[in-house]
Amino acid sequence: MLLLLPQKPANSIQIHYWFGDESHTMDALVQNRCEYEFLGILKEIASSFNAEIIIETEPLTDGGLRRWFKIISKEENKKGTITTTIIVALATTLIITPLGKIPEKLIDKIFEDKELLEIEKDGKKLQNEKLRLEIEELKQKSQRNTELLNHNNVIRKKKSNFYEALEKYPKVNEVSFNVASDDKVILSEDKKVTRNNFKQYILVSDDLAPVEIDNAVIEIISPVLKKGNYKWMGIYNGESVPFNMKSKEFKTLVQTGEIKFVNGTSINCFLVVRKKIDNEGLEKIVGYDVLRVNNYFENDKPIETPEGKYHRQKKEAEQRSCEVTTIQSIFKMSSFFANKLDKSIIFALQ
Repeated sequence: MLLLLPQKPANSIQIHYWFGDESHTMDALVQNRCEYEFLGILKEIASSFNAEIIIETEPLTDGGLRRWFKIISKEENKKGTITTTIIVALATTLIITPLGKIPEKLIDKIFEDKELLEIEKDGKKLQNEKLRLEIEELKQKSQRNTELLNHNNVIRKKKSNFYEALEKYPKVNEVSFNVASDDKVILSEDKKVTRNNFKQYILVSDDLAPVEIDNAVIEIISPVLKKGNYKWMGIYNGESVPFNMKSKEFKTLVQTGEIKFVNGTSINCFLVVRKKIDNEGLEKIVGYDVLRVNNYFENDKPIETPEGKYHRQKKEAEQRSCEVTTIQSIFKMSSFFANKLDKSIIFALQ
């Protein structure tokens, strides 16, 4: 359990790399890569609270190899101390939570500190009322942020990079994390991750779920008039983008000359936007695919394509079927209750 102690604020994190031998040395590139990713996680968490922090490192200590990081809030008040503790607790929690798992709920434990409870109860004192409200706001924000941060792509990628670097470095048998006070008094139990579990923290792929957009409108800049896997060029959402025309039907209509393009020709289509995360966890668009062309425009007049017509009619039929099913369900329910009511009336008259 983590406690926010008045004399010992939880503002430090210890990373302990455990080796299979008695040495206290580690490949500097591996260590620096791991800690670069961990510092990135700390910064991302702080950003979610709009908190400005300074991260200081302290001298190494023996026992495998131990690294200390002290987080200092630029707000020099009680709220800043509490925010720092939350950041420290969340960073420790998220780094030990495997991908796809729910993080341990430590926020309530943080706010179990006796001093905080007294402040929250002591709302009658004017000087504490503002702080009490700030603490309550921080508590609610922390609870919301925990789940959001667990699915945050920057944190997921940096956590993956951290463990991938260790997984490729056989000297490290396990890594552990502790929350500590300013003077290195350990305030939490050892949170260990062993080598055979490193893969649970590593992303299998950097690909994100594709975004599907029906009725997307693309102005054609450069169509492809010959066979082959060449990219088309168009303007989508005000930006010039290359895209793959995956509709064989539409490509055939273009290549046989049935559809001719003039300046300003646009298509209404079913568009798939492919995304992935880069090494910093930031989303990048890696491709646009047009899977179906619903219609194209000639002099601002929409011309429906055969596949667009088929899709529209299929969708309308499904909608009608859904409406019929709903009406039938309502009729059955009405009949059921009417029958029940009739039986109740007959029973009452007997």
